[in-house]
Amino acid sequence: MKAEEHRPEGLAKIPLSTTDWACLTSAGRPLPEPPDGVRNEFQRDRDRIIHAKAFRRLMHKTQVFISPDGDHFRTRLTHTLEMMQVSRTIARSLGLNEDLTEAIALGHDLGHTPFGHTGEEALARVLAHQGHKRGFRHNEHSLRVVDVLEKGGKGLNLTHEARDGILNHTGKGYPATREGEIVRVADRIAYVNHDVDDALRAGVISWGDLPKEPIKVLGDKMSLRIDTMVRDMILTSRTRGEIALSEDVYAALMELRTWLFRNVYHNPRSRENHKAGEVVAALFDYYLQRPEERTKSDLDPVAETVDFIAGMTDRYALATYKRIFLPRSDNIFA
Repeated sequence: MKAEEHRPEGLAKIPLSTTDWACLTSAGRPLPEPPDGVRNEFQRDRDRIIHAKAFRRLMHKTQVFISPDGDHFRTRLTHTLEMMQVSRTIARSLGLNEDLTEAIALGHDLGHTPFGHTGEEALARVLAHQGHKRGFRHNEHSLRVVDVLEKGGKGLNLTHEARDGILNHTGKGYPATREGEIVRVADRIAYVNHDVDDALRAGVISWGDLPKEPIKVLGDKMSLRIDTMVRDMILTSRTRGEIALSEDVYAALMELRTWLFRNVYHNPRSRENHKAGEVVAALFDYYLQRPEERTKSDLDPVAETVDFIAGMTDRYALATYKRIFLPRSDNIFA
């Protein structure tokens, strides 16, 4: 039996106010451009990201579950849109720049590999075997996508603020703007709650498996948990004068996130995840040795191969793997 709905006290109503935190103007772009005349600089960033090929490919990249049977499982694209909505709600309530927030949110995962974090980890491993100490990080590759790989190598020439937010939405770096800080936290709010929802739908976990303390703090329904964290973040940020969650809510979020990594993302029962990692590693080795079959550039072979593999969608990677290694076999995930 599910626990009763629970909303932490004090979050029912939050008075609206404005702040002077907003990033209203840009420091510019790597290559200066004249004003648009209609759109501000951050609207232009948003529009360029939405029209990018890498953005469209997100619809065919895994969020958590590879080749799911149902139609309602999230992809990397739907995660991006849901996270953007959470980010923009918080930005509006805090009087921040919604256009910049939206641009950062829409671009934050453009560099993700096929098969989600499984593909990212597989690519990091093969790079480590090549002696590359930094491995592969999707946030760094997202910046590479917008700076270099889009538009036939010209890049999107985004503002410095959007580029900073995309790079620092995760990892050791920290965003330079409040809008970027919002996206960094909202990404966790979104994927932790949506991935729980998908894991329950897939039958990988059951309601009774979920850790009790985080659910007690955050709520027993996905919509309630998101609402709790969004309201808490708005209230705490206003109270402290910095973008933050309260200690209790942040601890609950991180405990639930750690539980997900152990029981869902790295679930040993996931046969598909293991196979997906093998697909990425095999394709990397194959194309590294065959430069004539990948996009040619002035890069070193390893970097060029990383760009090629990371840009693949799930279905393109699987189709390519089958064509090369299993020309007469059934689907590897059958």
